Amino acid sequence: MIYSLWLSVLGVFSYLFGSVNWALIISKIKRTDIRKMGSGNPGTLNMGRNIGFKFGLLTFFLDVMKGAIPTLIAAFAFGEEKFAHSDFYISDFAIYLCGLCVVLGHIYPIYFMFKGGKGIASTIGVFLVAESVHGGGWAIVAVMAIVAAVVFIYLTEFGAMGSFISITPPAISGGIRLFLDYGKRNAHEAVKSGTMAYYIVSCMLIFAICFFTWFAHRKNIERMLAGDEHPTSFKGMVVKAKAKKLQEQKDKENANNK
Repeated sequence: MIYSLWLSVLGVFSYLFGSVNWALIISKIKRTDIRKMGSGNPGTLNMGRNIGFKFGLLTFFLDVMKGAIPTLIAAFAFGEEKFAHSDFYISDFAIYLCGLCVVLGHIYPIYFMFKGGKGIASTIGVFLVAESVHGGGWAIVAVMAIVAAVVFIYLTEFGAMGSFISITPPAISGGIRLFLDYGKRNAHEAVKSGTMAYYIVSCMLIFAICFFTWFAHRKNIERMLAGDEHPTSFKGMVVKAKAKKLQEQKDKENANNK
């Protein structure tokens, strides 16, 4: 089938696109290596702690877009097309297939010896698009999850747990949406037409996205249980960034006065 070929192409593109690690690129531009700083994770929070708050935000934005762009392409690439002999829209399957490939690329990037980040920001981008293309009501869940995660991290300084909060609700809502669209149908007819198979596989893709991001955080979970997790203080990042900027201004003034 022609759509099988296009799904394969989109999957490979998504993986390769996901393998681009912006934290490493930005840290190299800053003449350092984020993998040798703090927790060693080339991701948003570690960038914010060690390179600077604004560079953490930049990394977050770029990684979110890394997840959003392939998923958005997948959402509109097939229009209203359905899989042959079923009622399942190809786009509903493609967004989670490409989403998983992006996340795998971020965590196991081919460009960096399969050692990458933990995939939270890219997963946020995937779920933002996956929910938004199905209506504002679903998009609210993804947005509120991000807000809840930011508030949680601000109040508790538990970055890893906040990361889980940002991706779990939209993953659950995605499964609920698929159930409402496909799972409630007549079981016999759904199985006969193949709709049920695509529904189950799509739910498995959502689970896989969450599984790999949670698995990438296994050391964080161990440290949280042991009480040794790295604190993530947004206030500390901002204060550190301001202090660094003031020091740079003083150094510049001193250089001009010599």
